[in-house]
Amino acid sequence: MGKNDDLISAALAAEDRELLAAHAEPGYFAQATGMFRGKLGWVIWFTYLVGLASFAVSMYAMWQTWHVEEALQAVRWGVVSLLFFQGTVIMKLFLGSHMEANRMLREVKRVELQVAMLRSAAG
Repeated sequence: MGKNDDLISAALAAEDRELLAAHAEPGYFAQATGMFRGKLGWVIWFTYLVGLASFAVSMYAMWQTWHVEEALQAVRWGVVSLLFFQGTVIMKLFLGSHMEANRMLREVKRVELQVAMLRSAAG
C-alpha cells in the first residue's frame, strides 16, 4: 500500500474499511482465471486455445528445423516456427491487455464505491 492508501484507510470508518476490503484486488491467478467468465469468456477461451495451438505448431516446426537434412528445408521450418511463435506472443499480449483492462475497471468501480460512500456520509 502507498501513502495515499494509508491516508484513505485512516479517514474511513471501520464499516467502510470492511466494505472496501471485501472489494480488494484479487491475486494474479484469480484475475487470470476470472477472464474466462463473463460475456467475453468465449473470446478469451478461443484466444487461449489458438495461442496454445500456435505454440504447439511452433515447437513442432522448431523440432523439424533441427532434424532436417537440407539447409533450405531447415530455413523453411525455422520461418514457420518463428511465424507461429509470433502468433503465440500476439495472443499472450491480447490476454495481458484484457487482464489489465479488467484491473482498471475494478479500480474505477472501487473509486465509484468510495465516492458513493462519501456522498451517503455527507448527505
